[in-house]
Amino acid sequence: RRVAAAAGEEEEEEEEEAPLLRGIFEIGGGSCDAVLSARRLRWSPILPESPAGDSATGLQVKEEIIEMKDVFSVKLKRRRFAGQKKGGTLLGITIFKCLKKEENKLTDCAIHLHNFSEDHCHAWFKCLKEIVNGFQNRPKSLKVFVNPSSHKREATHVYYEQVAPLFKLADIKTDVTVTEYEGHALSVLKECELQAFDGVVCVGGDGTVSEVAHGLLLKAQIDAGKDTEYVPRPARAPLPLGVIPAGTTNILAYTLYGIKHPVTATLHIIMGHVQPVDVCTFSTPSKLLRFGFSAMFGFGARTLALAEKHRWMPSNQRKDFAFIKTLANLRPEECELSFLPLQTSQEDSHENDRITLLYLGSKDQWHKIQGHFLNVSIMAIPCLCSMAPRGLAPNTRLNNGSMALIVVQNTSRSAFIKHLKRYASVKNQFSFPFVETYTVEEVKVQPRFKSMFDTKDDTCGNSTSAEGTYPWNIDGDLVEEGSAVHVRLHPQLIDLYGVNIDELPGSKATCNCI
Repeated sequence: RRVAAAAGEEEEEEEEEAPLLRGIFEIGGGSCDAVLSARRLRWSPILPESPAGDSATGLQVKEEIIEMKDVFSVKLKRRRFAGQKKGGTLLGITIFKCLKKEENKLTDCAIHLHNFSEDHCHAWFKCLKEIVNGFQNRPKSLKVFVNPSSHKREATHVYYEQVAPLFKLADIKTDVTVTEYEGHALSVLKECELQAFDGVVCVGGDGTVSEVAHGLLLKAQIDAGKDTEYVPRPARAPLPLGVIPAGTTNILAYTLYGIKHPVTATLHIIMGHVQPVDVCTFSTPSKLLRFGFSAMFGFGARTLALAEKHRWMPSNQRKDFAFIKTLANLRPEECELSFLPLQTSQEDSHENDRITLLYLGSKDQWHKIQGHFLNVSIMAIPCLCSMAPRGLAPNTRLNNGSMALIVVQNTSRSAFIKHLKRYASVKNQFSFPFVETYTVEEVKVQPRFKSMFDTKDDTCGNSTSAEGTYPWNIDGDLVEEGSAVHVRLHPQLIDLYGVNIDELPGSKATCNCI
């Protein structure tokens, strides 16, 4: 069977390498002999013959190569007069490819193949388009949500100036909704006929991503006929989600792409790079609160709650103010944590490095800890950002089937600040006696006592509001709840556009943009 499989792979590779077309184009100012196969386009300069009559001149011929998997658009190049929209003098073909740059950035690159023959160019154009259209997972139609209020109100500019032109270049049809209020995207998704699209894209910050991801998964439950108030086994999201960073922190974008760069995010979507990602459900005993990727209870939630009370301030000032004031009024939460632990073991494999998760005991073997906690973080993804380049939960992954539970016990303000500073450095932020980390699959958080919340001067005691609810920071969104919150992990519940940072396309490309 192995021999037969190997033989089949060799035959497939030979078919992909078999020449489909061969012709002459002017590329980079010189005549070149170009050969196209299903896998790659290669060309080399045509050298002049020597006086003796042979073509060998003693010069080393440099062959250029484009991997077809890195190509996302092919256009006929024409010269047109001012105001002319159709026709024009044919100049050749332009190939647009995705190119990897420094620091995980992707950019688009144009290669021009000049030839004035209509028949020659149309034959090549048709073959190139067939190859490009044959790649799987590349979207042809997208539902786009743009939050014009994100960060410095830059999302609309980012989309129409940087993202939309690339979608148009890639012949992707878009249906754009510019959101007008909080929850707008959620209400649209509930009623949207998603069968008409190949993917959903959101342009905004962490709050926008959270709302759209929640709406996409909620729509999946509605379409599957499930009870949206209780979803122990939720249905998968029907479409991949693309994240265009246009917010302040952009945690999910950093985690997917390693950088805040709208063009990089757009090209991942265009190229159809899909990554399955684990998702959590956050529920009370009576209802589903939301789907999400991470949450904080305690300091991280109280900081967000205070920032939300000062929405009139500029984004950065608001967050800095809330952080400093919450830190000045640092107080612990008294609560009980129950969790199902997991043990992780690393399997070394040359073919596939993966983390295997082994259950400790049965499903009923809950562990409990109670006490005074400054912060409790529950994260299914690493949560990278510019302020935490290694991640808020660096020991977890996008889809390894586990959550990181990070518990910060009560300690002095100075010790807590040292812990926070570690997130921005290469040092281990968890190497403090008051910090405990667990790898888990389920968590229950039960506040033990409720104290007063002073709404007059926005100072927090034990963060309970006047209505008897506690703030939660779920993916950058404020959720207030008074009862116990049950967090369950659901492996690979949604596909996101993006790849592992060290597997970006174009890293082995040998051609220059011409």
